[in-house]
Amino acid sequence: MRQTLLAAAAAFVIGGIATGAVLSQAQPAPPPVQQTDGTPLPPPHHWLGGWGHRPGEDGPREGMMHRRHEMMRAFALIYRQPDRQLAPADVQKIAEAFLLWNGNHTWKVANVAATPDGPIGFSLTTPDGGVIAKFTMDPHTGRIARAG
Repeated sequence: MRQTLLAAAAAFVIGGIATGAVLSQAQPAPPPVQQTDGTPLPPPHHWLGGWGHRPGEDGPREGMMHRRHEMMRAFALIYRQPDRQLAPADVQKIAEAFLLWNGNHTWKVANVAATPDGPIGFSLTTPDGGVIAKFTMDPHTGRIARAG
């Protein structure tokens, strides 16, 4: 009789543990967090770090690919033309935008001119006019190359 009671008690405890484990997984989600005006906040998106994932967790390459995907998503409405047909004024704007994009407000873009062999050359200079580096940009593809 004692062994039967012990077996029944053990079965009861094991059943309770199993039931608790199942119920703990099946609990309903908590109500959404409300903003001050009463509207619910949007769900977290994976590109903002939701779903328990942060860019770069899987290594530097994954983080780089994540950032590239994010940039592509931001400008998804812009179609890239096969021939960009860039003029010297366009190249200057692109180079200035690159400096601003990277937070450099002091360097300037100077000496922008088309070269005889096709690419458009330009220089990055300090505020007092000292040349830091020279580059060329292909007017058809937009590829930049460092020049001497």
